[in-house]
Amino acid sequence: MKKILVPIDFSDNSDYALEVAAQLAKKFNTELVALHMMGLSQAVITKEDSKEVMEAMFYMKLAEKRFNEFLDKPYLDGLKVHTTVQNYKQFHEIDHVAQEFDCDLIVMGSHGSSGLKEVFVGSNTEKVVRNSERPVLVIKNRAKNFNLEKVVFASSFDREIIPVFQKVKKFVNTFGAKLELVYINTPGDGFRSTKEMNNKILQFLLESKAANDFQLSDIISYNAYTVEEGVFDFSHQVQADAIAMPTHGRKGLAHFFSGSISEDLVNHADLPVITFKI
Repeated sequence: MKKILVPIDFSDNSDYALEVAAQLAKKFNTELVALHMMGLSQAVITKEDSKEVMEAMFYMKLAEKRFNEFLDKPYLDGLKVHTTVQNYKQFHEIDHVAQEFDCDLIVMGSHGSSGLKEVFVGSNTEKVVRNSERPVLVIKNRAKNFNLEKVVFASSFDREIIPVFQKVKKFVNTFGAKLELVYINTPGDGFRSTKEMNNKILQFLLESKAANDFQLSDIISYNAYTVEEGVFDFSHQVQADAIAMPTHGRKGLAHFFSGSISEDLVNHADLPVITFKI
């Protein structure tokens, strides 16, 4: 891991994300890139009127000053922090910044008190998650001693999930964490016998070249009324530190999650979420 990108909007949530990113940077001896997006109107920037130009320059200077004050944190001591203030308004451009600075991970805060609602329901964080080619770690609460020891990855064990599963496995191994694989068995997902499901999982492990890392007995089948409810309950049952999820870019979450996170998981999940684009 070379660099970690942290978008900053001066909120408490971006402070939480920055602190977690700082902990990761110290652990992996890496650098941070702090980004503030202004979102000034293009009309203001391109106008030739001197008054409009001076106004735009004023807001830029004000943002830079506030940005520098925000980054005056004790937990950043000893770290190399690159800063950039840009006038992006489209949040897919954050991935462009990550590419420009050669970042391996984006760490973002999630707003609101309703769990993942602000992550996956029309929020700015959702836009970053959907467009990022890099893993996005979403932080909701302050975590002064952030650590990843156990990560849950719920899978349908379909072939299309193999590439993202390999990404998740590599990411989790970087932390020396344990990956918990679970299949959420729901009433509306179509009945599969134990034999059929076991064969599907075994084929998945073989094709993903993970047969030496996981035995059939390591994969848990967890019964729940919805996939989202099952992911949430299982994650807390095994005391996971985070939940890993696949995304389909602009199409949102993988079809395994029925295109969106249900209200139950949205309102109650308080764990960090790591997303990986398929």
